[in-house]
Amino acid sequence: MSNAVQSQVVLSRARMPTTLEITVTDEYGQSHRQAIAAERALTVYLNRQEIVTLMTLGAEPEALVLGYLRNQGLLRRVEDVEALQVDWEVEAAAVVTRALPEDLDARLAQRTVTTGCGQGTVFGRLLDATDLHPLPNAALSQAVLYRLLDDLGRFNETYRNAGAVHGCALCRQDRVLGFVEDVGRHNAVDTLAGRQWLAALGEGAPEDAELASADIFYTTGRLTSEMVLKVAQMGISVLVSRSGMTQKGVELAKRFGVLLVARAKGRHFQVVDDQARLVLDAKPAPRPGDKAATRRKGDA
Repeated sequence: MSNAVQSQVVLSRARMPTTLEITVTDEYGQSHRQAIAAERALTVYLNRQEIVTLMTLGAEPEALVLGYLRNQGLLRRVEDVEALQVDWEVEAAAVVTRALPEDLDARLAQRTVTTGCGQGTVFGRLLDATDLHPLPNAALSQAVLYRLLDDLGRFNETYRNAGAVHGCALCRQDRVLGFVEDVGRHNAVDTLAGRQWLAALGEGAPEDAELASADIFYTTGRLTSEMVLKVAQMGISVLVSRSGMTQKGVELAKRFGVLLVARAKGRHFQVVDDQARLVLDAKPAPRPGDKAATRRKGDA
């Protein structure tokens, strides 16, 4: 990348297979081989201090660790990273930095237990964050949303083969720039955040060069407070999910200016759009027997 941050970071490349096969017996008593999702423990050490143990597929451990530390507010700048080494024999990731936040001890001491699967803490009063940069007030076209949803299905390879995983994507309108699957939705969003930073360092894959231009984030998981906060920290103001939303997720979305699109499947969705940013340019025809849709059409 021409605009990559110059860095001397020492980085491992410790990818692991995302699935493995086991023998299962079905309802007819017949045995066969079945792919299942991998799940590995990875304990993160920050300058020799144990921080957290993440449960992960292991597909992109360096990006996951970097994104986790970024989204938890434990690293301020990617330039501060000196080395990030993953060793699966001891199930550990060692991160060495040139600098840390001055209030690191206070951040580590104060944790909020969250609803995250595969990960369940938010450090250092992140829910009270006030130093986020203003998010872009981007509009979202209904037609663009439908094209994006149609395209996303071709990326969830691990889910099709084995199930038991969540997927997240960074998108530029209806184009998917990066897609990640993991055993927890927060692992997936953190991995994408880490890939953004690695691309800025010039350490990312060539296909990650455009991740910084993403304006839509997609997740298969619930739109909870911590999911909204992480996406807002990445500078993205449109958050789409095939699942539902929580009260705190809606509150934070309104506070930070994130457009929430929930239950997005097929041609259906539910949107929280206080700023009227959704452009309804592809309204589907009412389904037979859908009285509510027919009534809405008559009121238009």
